[in-house]
Amino acid sequence: MTATLVLAAHGARSEEWESVMGALAGRVRRARPGRRVEVGFLELSSPALTDVLAAAPGPVVVVPLLLAGGYHVHIDLPAVVARTRPDARVTRQLGPHPLLTAVLARRLVSAGLRSCDAVILGAAGSSDPAALEDVRAAARLLSVRLSRPVTAAFASAGSPSVAQALGRIRSGPAPRVVIASYLLAPGLFMVSVPLGADDDVAALVWRRFDEAVAAGWRTAAAMSSGRSVQARSVPSLSLTAGLPPSVS
Repeated sequence: MTATLVLAAHGARSEEWESVMGALAGRVRRARPGRRVEVGFLELSSPALTDVLAAAPGPVVVVPLLLAGGYHVHIDLPAVVARTRPDARVTRQLGPHPLLTAVLARRLVSAGLRSCDAVILGAAGSSDPAALEDVRAAARLLSVRLSRPVTAAFASAGSPSVAQALGRIRSGPAPRVVIASYLLAPGLFMVSVPLGADDDVAALVWRRFDEAVAAGWRTAAAMSSGRSVQARSVPSLSLTAGLPPSVS
């Protein structure tokens, strides 16, 4: 039986955020017509991930709609899936990946990026060093794509902050600083057009799905039990913060 793809997102109190996530799910469905694709949310938005998982038929592969590791990827999501659908597989997060780099580059070009502009990759931030390194790796990929330095900066936990990065770059020769938004959808903060509903993001979702199927059946229950002893000590991903305008 063909596995059901469940897209797992955090959730937000924002109709615009939910609209973008719905549009992304639509692109994922159109990429492989006839495949069953569902969307569920950990909190704030509906439908609840637990309800979606309980109703999904057959084998299930859960793809986190998250760009970096952290509490939600490594602890929260596997635990929720293990309680509700212990036979399901959970893939790794989306980023970093060259397909996301391609979307970021297109967003910047559409926003009027110039060859003389300095670029900051603005992300939410996390107290998990591995999650911060995921963002820095994404910045390195974007730097290669744009043939210029790209500074990873964070809205909350993580160094440098966006304000600090802006201050340092403004003291240099670049006449303008552009901040690329390393977010899937707009929510409580945003600095530029998010990655959002893009065919390359949809393609990456299916790539994560295919990787999980090819790797064999590593269930959420196994992932959760293997990490449960570390749950209290794993820092969380910050999802609420304010960022400055995208161009200064």
